[in-house]
Amino acid sequence: MSGVNEIRSTFLDYFKKNGHEIVPSSPLVPRNDPTLMFTNAGMVQFKNVFTGLEQRPYKTATTAQKCVRAGGKHNDLDNVGYTARHHTFFEMLGNFSFGDYFKDRAIELAWNLITKEFGIDASRLLVTVYHTDDEAFNLWKKIAGLPDQRIIRIPTSDNFWAMGDTGPCGPCSEIFYDHGDHIWGGPPGSPEEDGDRFIEIWNLVFMQYEQVTKEERIDLPRPSIDTGMGLERIAALLQGQHDNYDIDLFKALIAASEEATGIKAEGDRRASHRVIADHLRSSAFLIADGVLPSNEGRGYVLRRIMRRAMRHAELLGAKEPLIYKLLPSLVNQMGRAYPELVRAEALISETLKLEETRFRKTLERGLSLLSDATSSLHKGDMLDGETAFKLYDTYGFPLDLTQDALRAREISVDLAGFTDAMERQKAEARAHWTGSGDKATETVWFELKEKHGATEFLGYDTESAEGVVQALVRDGASVPEAKSGDEVQVVVNQTPFYGESGGQMGDTGTIVAEGGKIVVSDTQKKGEGLFVHIGKVVEGAFKIGEPVTLIVDHARRSRLRSNHSATHLLHEALREVLGTHVAQKGSLVAPERLRFDVSHPKPMTAEELKTVEDMANEIVLQNAPVTTRLMSVDDAIAEGAMALFGEKYGDEVRVVSMGQGVHGPKAGKAYSIELCGGTHVNATGDIGLIRVLGESAVGAGVRRIEAVTGEAARDYLSEQDERVKAIAAMLKVQPGEVTQRVEALVEERRKLERELSDAKRKLAMGGGAGGSADSVREIAGVKFMGRAITGVDPKDLKGLADEGKSSLGSGVVALIGVAEDGKASAVVAVTDDLTARFSAVDLVRIASSALGGKGGGGRPDMAQAGGPDGSKASEALEAVAAAISG
Repeated sequence: MSGVNEIRSTFLDYFKKNGHEIVPSSPLVPRNDPTLMFTNAGMVQFKNVFTGLEQRPYKTATTAQKCVRAGGKHNDLDNVGYTARHHTFFEMLGNFSFGDYFKDRAIELAWNLITKEFGIDASRLLVTVYHTDDEAFNLWKKIAGLPDQRIIRIPTSDNFWAMGDTGPCGPCSEIFYDHGDHIWGGPPGSPEEDGDRFIEIWNLVFMQYEQVTKEERIDLPRPSIDTGMGLERIAALLQGQHDNYDIDLFKALIAASEEATGIKAEGDRRASHRVIADHLRSSAFLIADGVLPSNEGRGYVLRRIMRRAMRHAELLGAKEPLIYKLLPSLVNQMGRAYPELVRAEALISETLKLEETRFRKTLERGLSLLSDATSSLHKGDMLDGETAFKLYDTYGFPLDLTQDALRAREISVDLAGFTDAMERQKAEARAHWTGSGDKATETVWFELKEKHGATEFLGYDTESAEGVVQALVRDGASVPEAKSGDEVQVVVNQTPFYGESGGQMGDTGTIVAEGGKIVVSDTQKKGEGLFVHIGKVVEGAFKIGEPVTLIVDHARRSRLRSNHSATHLLHEALREVLGTHVAQKGSLVAPERLRFDVSHPKPMTAEELKTVEDMANEIVLQNAPVTTRLMSVDDAIAEGAMALFGEKYGDEVRVVSMGQGVHGPKAGKAYSIELCGGTHVNATGDIGLIRVLGESAVGAGVRRIEAVTGEAARDYLSEQDERVKAIAAMLKVQPGEVTQRVEALVEERRKLERELSDAKRKLAMGGGAGGSADSVREIAGVKFMGRAITGVDPKDLKGLADEGKSSLGSGVVALIGVAEDGKASAVVAVTDDLTARFSAVDLVRIASSALGGKGGGGRPDMAQAGGPDGSKASEALEAVAAAISG
C-alpha cells in the first residue's frame, strides 16, 4: 500500500470498520462558517455539530476533506513550490467523535492505524501533549508504550485548540515522525524545531472545554474528538519520501507538465512545475465547487492562484495556454475519489483556457508598458503609484504582477501613491453616481458595494448557507438594527439566494439568527454585484455584523430551475420547427409557469405547437446532464451559444448546455447552448414534463409562448382529464368516445339551427307585425313590400330581401329586423329595372334616420343600415314608402 488513492481508502475503511460513518468531503466554499474564505480543515463541516446547533444521525464520522489555504490568515501561496510541504490545496484525513468516545479510544485508534495498518516503525514516532494534560500523557504511555522522553509537553497554544474567542476548545496531541539524523532539525519544543527532521503527521484535538468568556472556561457535557492527518504528508512517509512533491500523485501531474512544456523539472525549473501542479489542483477543485475567477472575494483569490500558475508556465517557455491541457491528468488521478471533478471537467477546462488566454494578452501588454515606464529606473528606485495604478486600471495589469516583474531588478512600487490613485478614482465614481430621482435612491447600494464588495453567490450548488449581515436598509437608508415588524432589505457577504435577472424571478425563503427570523419575499441585484434580500422581520431583531443562516425556499427554487431549463429547451425546439429567425425577445421564469416572447411573423398552428412540445420533451426524457462552462462571449457564440435579448454580458460568460439533438442538423450534437447566469436543473429529466398552454401575439412580429412544467404540468393535465371525464358522464359515453359524440352533437345542432333559420325565414316572409306595413302594396305604380320582423338574425335580412325581390318581379323591398334588445337593422332592396329611379342606399338611410340611426351603405340594388330604436319600425317603413311616392 503506497498510492495516494489506496492510502485514502485504507484510512476511511479502517474507521468504517471501527464504527464510523464515512461522510463525503464538504465543498471548498463553507456553507456553515461565513468567517472562512475557504474550507481549511476537516472539522469545518462539523462546526455546528460540535456546538450543538445541528444533529446528525451518527455520533462518529470519518472524512477525506478537500482544503484550500490561499487567503486570509491561512495563506501559503507565496511558499508553494519552494518548500517540501506547502500547498494551496491539500486533503485532510480525519476521524470525529461527537460526544461518543474520547482520549483513550482516539489514541488507541490512531496508534493502531499508524503502526499496524500503515506499518510505520513505532520507534520513529514521538508525540506532543499540552503541558497540563496529564491524562493524555499517561494514555500515550499506557496504549502506545512510549517512554517519557518521547512524550513532549508543549506549553504554547500550538497544543491547545480553540474554535474562536468563545466556544469549544481543548488540548491537542500531535504525532511526529523522525526522518533521521541525516536531516537537520530538532524535536518539537526545541530550538531546532523548525528543521525538517521531525515532521508532524497527525493532530488529535481533545475537545473538552467551552470558553464562556475570556476568563471563564467550563467542562463540556459531551467531550468530543477532532483529528486531522495531511494525506500528502502521510503519503510521502509511506512512499519513503521526505518531500510531498515526490509522491505518486504529484509525480503524475509534474510529468504531464514536463511533457506539455518539454522542460524537465530540474534546477531552477523545478519550482515552476511544482507551482503548476499544486495550483492546478486548487483551481480545478475551486471551479468544481462553484468559484469562478473575478476581481473580488473568493474569485479574486482563485484568479491569483490561476495566474501564478500561468506566470510559471510562461517562465517555462509555454507560448500557448497550457494549464487546461493538464486537467485530464488530474481527473485521472483524483476523479474517482472526487466525482465532482469529472462532472465539472468541461467547465474547469474552458475556465482555465479562457483565463490563460486573457492573462497572456494582459501579461504581454503589461510587461511592454511596464518596460517603457521603467526604462529610466535603476536598482533601488521606486515606480510611482500613479503609473502602477494606470497599468492596473486601464490595462488590467494587477499590482502584484507589477511588483513581481520589478522584483528581479530590485525596483519597488510606491504603494501609498497607488492607494491614493485608487481612492481618487472611487471618489470620482461616487460623484458620477450621485444624481436625482431613482438614481439618487440607488446611491445607498453603490456605497455599500464600494464598502463591502460584491456578494458571493453560492446558489448554483446549495440552497442554504451561513453569512454575516453587512447592511440593513430601511426606507432607502442604512440602519444599524432591524426589529420585529420592520420591512427591511438585507445585504450579507455570501448568499444562496438568486437575485432576479435574465427573466428568472428572485428567490424567497428565510434568514434566521439566534432568536430572530426574517421572511424573504424577494431577492434583487443592486449596485453591480450586491444581492439584496427584501423581507420582513417576524421574530426578534437583527444587527450589522451578526452571523445568520440563509435558507432558500427549496420547493419554489426547484420549480424555478425546472421552468428556466424548460425555457431553453422550448427556445431551441421553436428554432427547429419555425426556423433560425426565432430569437427570444423577453421572458418570465416564475415558479408557477414560464413564458417567453420570440420573434415570429405569424400565429403558430396547433400542429407546430405540438411538435415543439414533443421535441422539448424528447430532451427531457433523455435525462441528460445540464453542464455549465465559462467562456469568452466570442468563443461561446462561435460554438453556437445563443445570447438572450436584453442581457448584458461581460468578457466571461456562463454557457449552459443540455441534451443531445435527435433531428436534423442538431442530431448527435449538443441540443441547447445558451449564455445564461440563471439556476438550472442538474439533468433534463428533473424537469419532469413540459406542457405548452398556447401562444398569442404581443406585438408586431412577436409571439408569446406560455407553458408549465413538472408538477404544474401534471396538475394541468389532471384537471383536463377530470373535465373530459365529467363531460363523458354527462354525455353517457366513455371518455375515449367524447370527441365523436361532441362532433355528432355539433352537427345535430347545426342541422337544427339551419331548420330553425328556414322556419323563421318562412314565417317572416309569410306574415308579420301588423298593419299596412306588413303587406305588399302599390305606390305610384311601384310594388312595395314592407315588413317588420322579429327573431331573425340581422345577417339573414339580405337573403330575405332577395326572396322578396323575386316574389315581386319588379318593385322595392324594405325589411326592418328588431332584435331582443330593441335595436333594429334595416335592409332595402330595389329590383334592377327600378335602380335608375330609386337607390337602395338613399332609401335605407331614410329608414335608419327614422330608427334613430345615421348613415347606411351598399349598392343601388341592395343596402343595409341600423338604428337604436326598433319600436319605430312601422314609422321607418312608412318613411320609405313616402319616399317612393315622391
